[in-house]
Amino acid sequence: MKISLESTQVVILAGGLGSRLSELTKKIPKPMVKIGNKPLIQHIIESYNKYGFKDFIIAGGYKNKIIKNYFQNYKKNKINIRVINTGLNSLTATRILKLKKHLQNQTFMITYGDGVCDVNLRKLLVYHKKNKKVLTLTAVHPQARFGELEIKNNLIKKFNEKPQLQKGWINGGFFVAEPEIFKFLSKKNQMFEREPITKLVKKKKLIAYKHESFWFCVDTLRDKTVLESIYKKNKKAW
Repeated sequence: MKISLESTQVVILAGGLGSRLSELTKKIPKPMVKIGNKPLIQHIIESYNKYGFKDFIIAGGYKNKIIKNYFQNYKKNKINIRVINTGLNSLTATRILKLKKHLQNQTFMITYGDGVCDVNLRKLLVYHKKNKKVLTLTAVHPQARFGELEIKNNLIKKFNEKPQLQKGWINGGFFVAEPEIFKFLSKKNQMFEREPITKLVKKKKLIAYKHESFWFCVDTLRDKTVLESIYKKNKKAW
């Protein structure tokens, strides 16, 4: 299946308040929180670019100018990055809807500005095309919120600080969407993950791409600390 990755647009939702990470987000938007020597959102862009994606639209909102200023002169690998202010209080579905005029009438990618993953994004796109649904969602195993213990005879044999569980599936973001998705978005201020996705499920227009390997979302200061630790040990974790 021939697919043009360079012309496939990637939407990154990066406008939220990041209130659960308020220790850092009082001054900067959450996607600009650094992991290692670069912002989280740059890690995400580089993950897509590794597979050949070059056209990015960042849906900004809270402290939008900080993201815009950072990418103003970003010229690596001939990447095209536009930062669009989609409003301070817009919810995720509304942010996507506000980008409609900036998107070509073709398949596009959507992700969040606070999660990294080692999913093969080219294979994800091919899978989406083969299944011919309106939306493909990358399903991942959730992170444990607390350390996992292995206990034998009351002795702790193993302590895993914050593992990725191997049971159950959650929405890991990293979507692929058809332009038909806009029929499922209303003018009300809505979360993409609620009404629109519920409608898609009812119409059997949503499919999951199961990803068993690395995925991590930064929601709190502790998450940032854990991800930094992972990155220091393995810069190719995602």
